[in-house]
Amino acid sequence: MLLAFLAVIALAIVRLRNLFGVVMLSGIYSLLMASIFVILDAVDVAFTEAAVGAGIATILMLGTLALTTSRERVPMHTPLLPLVVTFITGAMLIYGTWDMPAFGDAAAPPNRHVAPYYLERSLPETGVPNVVTAVLASYRGYDTLGELTVIFTAGIGVLLLLGRRRERGDGRATTRGSGA
Repeated sequence: MLLAFLAVIALAIVRLRNLFGVVMLSGIYSLLMASIFVILDAVDVAFTEAAVGAGIATILMLGTLALTTSRERVPMHTPLLPLVVTFITGAMLIYGTWDMPAFGDAAAPPNRHVAPYYLERSLPETGVPNVVTAVLASYRGYDTLGELTVIFTAGIGVLLLLGRRRERGDGRATTRGSGA
């Protein structure tokens, strides 16, 4: 049922021209994906999807809409070049997966070296019964904090760049701080 809702929302996002509606549907899509992750017992991934996908991304897109128009312009030409670039990128990504070990292969390097260490020692060393949570919050805690710092800094930079130009009363654009 949730997958059917996801498909309907994805089609609506593609067809809709009202950007506010697209932002709202994207937030709903993220919440549905978080629900699917909960059903799959990936609560940590569900939490991240809900916080980042439905929360922060929606707020950033609404902030962008406040500085732009709420309707998408009808394209003047066929977007052939972006389509070609997308297909080439997709083909390169698929080509890059050919050398990967099979899913669940016990002889794969991560399953021989890293995974046994975490499975054997995560509960005694961290006290956290969920191995994924132990890895993310304890073993990779500083790394996760660094990633969050980078994302926060990038978000602040985008907001500062978007907030630099404002319209003056006579219709000309000006930057903040210029008295003219």
